Amino acid sequence: MKENSTQENGKSENKRGLLSTFGIGREKDYFIENLSVLLNSGMDILSAVQAIKIELHSVKMKRIISRLETEIEGGSTLWHALDNTHIIPPHIIYLIKLGEESGRLPENLGIVAAQAQKDRELKSKIRSAMIYPVLVFSLTLIIGISIAWFVLPRLAIVFGQLKLKLPVLTKAIIIFGNFLKSYGSFYVPLFIVVLASLVYLFFIFPRTRFIGQGILLYIPGIKKLVQEVELTRFGFVLGTLLGAGLLVTSAIDSLKDATALRPYQKLYIHLRDSIEEGISFREAFSNFKNSNHLISLPIQQMIAAGEESGRLADSLRKVGEIFEKKASDTTKNLAVILEPILLVIVWLGVLAVALSVILPIYSLIGGLNK
Repeated sequence: MKENSTQENGKSENKRGLLSTFGIGREKDYFIENLSVLLNSGMDILSAVQAIKIELHSVKMKRIISRLETEIEGGSTLWHALDNTHIIPPHIIYLIKLGEESGRLPENLGIVAAQAQKDRELKSKIRSAMIYPVLVFSLTLIIGISIAWFVLPRLAIVFGQLKLKLPVLTKAIIIFGNFLKSYGSFYVPLFIVVLASLVYLFFIFPRTRFIGQGILLYIPGIKKLVQEVELTRFGFVLGTLLGAGLLVTSAIDSLKDATALRPYQKLYIHLRDSIEEGISFREAFSNFKNSNHLISLPIQQMIAAGEESGRLADSLRKVGEIFEKKASDTTKNLAVILEPILLVIVWLGVLAVALSVILPIYSLIGGLNK
């Protein structure tokens, strides 16, 4: 109970710390990578930290390293000093702690640096893949609002002078256009602010982002990518921690803290509690409702076989490698996967505007023929 309480306190402190150190991600990775290299060269921890501090540019990061330096000079271990800075996730702290205790600190830091590099590359691919869909959707929104704001009110004047009987769709669009003409300068910026607030609330704010995660898990293409990224993390983090000698329950607890996806957090809590009771991975997976929706049955069987053969860490790292490649391939094809959805959205918008214009004209021509 005491250990769990300590972990929860550490977790909340880490959240506060991450907020206070926002924007130092690159320099944090630079620090870990160079610390690994310098320690491998035979330099002691304090000298390595001081050497890296000179090369840093961020004032915030330099202040954090100064605190780290002071604690190490005072006799603190590296893992404890890093834990107090709140810039390192719990599973990496565990790896550094195990490295110090076993005399394999440079090797463990090398593992951390390699994983950080993989994470950066994957995030970069995801950002690149999302540029096209976001750009198309944004342009569609901007063009749609512009047409409704500036074109439709003038169209309403023309139709009014012709005294045509307008279809319901045309009336609705013209009412919307007249509304924007009168109040657009207030409501359009308000709409942008509300949209940005909803994005923050559903996808960034810690207490409510599970709603956005649930939405993403229903979008074709995005759902697949989210699952592949999570299983990459699952394999590498759990496999690395077990390979370094951490207990299975502690490793799963660290994995739970490393993920932001609530469905997977629930699964990891179930796995940890089941293993504490002496239940195998195979049985724990089968006892969790719809576990195959989160981790496919072949992967579950692979993990169970690894546990039974005593090669669980190797099996998990293999899972990480498999899904890292899959996630990389999915990011390359993401624009192609999302393109039909974008085309449908654009098509519906164009169709609505076209029908609102064509139907009254068709009615006018029909009246002239009569």
